[in-house]
Amino acid sequence: MTGQAEISAEIAVIQADYASAGIEESQPRLDYPPYRSSVLRHPKRALHLADPEAAELQAPCFGECDITPLDADLTTQHAGAPIGERTVVTGRIVDGNGRPVRRQLVEIWQANASGRYIHRGDQHPAPLDPNFTGAGRCLTDDDGCYRFTTIKPGPYPWRNHHNAWRPAHIHFSLFGGDFTQRMITQMYFPGDPLFALDPIYQSITDQKARDRLVAVYDHDITSHEWATGYRWDIVLTGSAATPFEDHDD
Repeated sequence: MTGQAEISAEIAVIQADYASAGIEESQPRLDYPPYRSSVLRHPKRALHLADPEAAELQAPCFGECDITPLDADLTTQHAGAPIGERTVVTGRIVDGNGRPVRRQLVEIWQANASGRYIHRGDQHPAPLDPNFTGAGRCLTDDDGCYRFTTIKPGPYPWRNHHNAWRPAHIHFSLFGGDFTQRMITQMYFPGDPLFALDPIYQSITDQKARDRLVAVYDHDITSHEWATGYRWDIVLTGSAATPFEDHDD
């Protein structure tokens, strides 16, 4: 048994073990064998607390004047229009008590409509789009809302195993009051057939937590002859918290 069949079997065994033990995990497992590189990348020693004041002395600084509305529209950053399905992604960022997280920096990055990143490490034979860089940022408003206009990303191959493909997704980075308070996660699109075959998505063993990574199509956000719309809310803490990468770090 090789490739996808082997990965699917590993995922099924792990999920069955957790289900029989009654274990629920709402955050990604740092050591998840079907996700091959996690075995080498996860922490193997006790974690050290960082001195936030020392880190702030070397971190970049920015103010609200450094963020413009154009930063949140990934379709207008070049001379021409990018190719693909134009879409709006919006939602609220709240704490565990439902209170809005105001004036916080949200950054996204993603592949283009063909599933290709503008990065020297991405060399698979899908076309680059000269009118799409795939990165944007905004600040949440007083109600904790963010909003991006972008192109729906395509799935892409990765080298975890034979015939491995990542579901279409957008990476999100959230900053708190300083640069030591950063959380990174991924947003997915509903109905993707690759969910069950993706070890990164499946590294969250709780189905309810995985579901919280999937945006909801919203026809009220969709605009006539212009863009489809998706809503994706982010909860930072509590039992309904959005899964984040390296949460235990």
